[in-house]
Amino acid sequence: MLFKNSKNKVDQVQMISIDQMVPEDHILRKIDKYIKFDFIYELVEDLYCLDNGRPSIDPVVLLKITLIQYLFNIKSMRQTIKDIEVNLAYRWFLGFDFYDKIPHFTTFSQNYRRRFKDTNIFEDIFQNILLQAIEEGLVDTNIQFVDSTHVKAHANRYKVVKVKVKKEVKYYQKKLEKEINEDRKKHDKKPFDPKDKDEELKEVTKSTTDPEAGLFHKGEHKEVFAYSVQTSCDKNGWILGFKSYPGNLHDGTTFKDFFDEKLKRLNPKKLVMDAGYKFPAIAKELFDDGVFPVFPYTRQKTKPKLENPFYKRDFVYDEYYNCYLCPANEILEYSTTNREGYRQYKSNPKICVNCGYLGRCTSSKKHQKIITRHIWQDYLDISEEYRYTYKGKAEYKKRKKTIERQFGSAKEYHGFRYTNMVGIKKMDMKAALTFATLNMKKLAIILSKRDKKPPKNNSVLRKILNFANRFVKIEQTLIFNQGLSSVWALEEILMPLALP
Repeated sequence: MLFKNSKNKVDQVQMISIDQMVPEDHILRKIDKYIKFDFIYELVEDLYCLDNGRPSIDPVVLLKITLIQYLFNIKSMRQTIKDIEVNLAYRWFLGFDFYDKIPHFTTFSQNYRRRFKDTNIFEDIFQNILLQAIEEGLVDTNIQFVDSTHVKAHANRYKVVKVKVKKEVKYYQKKLEKEINEDRKKHDKKPFDPKDKDEELKEVTKSTTDPEAGLFHKGEHKEVFAYSVQTSCDKNGWILGFKSYPGNLHDGTTFKDFFDEKLKRLNPKKLVMDAGYKFPAIAKELFDDGVFPVFPYTRQKTKPKLENPFYKRDFVYDEYYNCYLCPANEILEYSTTNREGYRQYKSNPKICVNCGYLGRCTSSKKHQKIITRHIWQDYLDISEEYRYTYKGKAEYKKRKKTIERQFGSAKEYHGFRYTNMVGIKKMDMKAALTFATLNMKKLAIILSKRDKKPPKNNSVLRKILNFANRFVKIEQTLIFNQGLSSVWALEEILMPLALP
């Protein structure tokens, strides 16, 4: 039957509290119950004057407002304040009643400009929430999953200038040059002279809107200014560390800085990384620090322009004799070590010219095959051998359930696809608040589920019953005569003893 509500109850006065209006299973209730925010007072104590001036907005309330923005993917602080004004759950979480005035939307930006700028407060908030998860025994830092994601910058693609910048020297260059000369001496070759120290320059495209962002080539044609956020998480999906870099820097270039600053203090035993980190220098660096790298399979980047060609994998390296064996079982002997750190192994052209595999092996006019091997390739080979094991394959598969899933959640539900702020410092702030929100939400949900689990039975009684079940056949012959099942009979006897 059609029912029409003719009574208007909007103007009706009722005795009710905000607490009654917030559902019991609301995520903000769980966060308020299980997440401790008192640490914020200690973090900001030096940023406020304690004995004079007007009373400030409670710093916990101020930072909770920003967490609401990132938790519910609200586009701006202006819209966040509008939502808090009408959303009773938000008011309850912040400790406001029906009539409390909500702070102006510029309040946070003014506090950032006057107090929080050039501080580590947002990184400290992230670390404190992570510490709460560690104290609950939920985090395992032994195996970590490392990757980076690009966040689109707030920069116009067409407002650019071409500038020449100094070409960065690789962090391992001095160590590599030293080992190259040692390797050449070992093979009775003359060491290289030091390179001229003239600064090499390269031309880059820089945004005039956000000069700290880097031009990132997205796909084959699209180019956007972006930031690259290096991130690490554990096997349970807890974000452990992050750092922002310009989007035009390669993962292999920024990894060393990220590892030294964010990951080394966590003492990881293994790092699971994608192909962007698969370099001999990174493998050596990790093994030297006692960390085992787990890399994926990577195809040969350049395909030989031959019909049905032989690839490098078809040539077998003999470590003892320091040579390669070709598919025809002929030897490619060591020739030299170049400035890039690659040893060259060359075949004998007199043998190759009459070989039946010559057309599949090389197109050289000299009829000579050359294979290169990095002087740190042994470190990659150890990781490659581990990749073939069941454990290595299983660990790499976990990437899609850990770091890649966290990136997906951050982009889809917490506004991490782009930033509307300018500068790498503010990008770090956005990353800290986003990842703190992910960890905070995860921790609150896990602890709430833990509390809902029924209490475990008396452990002593349960051990006795489990022991008794092993001898159920013997017990049945003794107890069935009285018409009772063995287990239930023992429970009838022992239950009163377990009661307080």
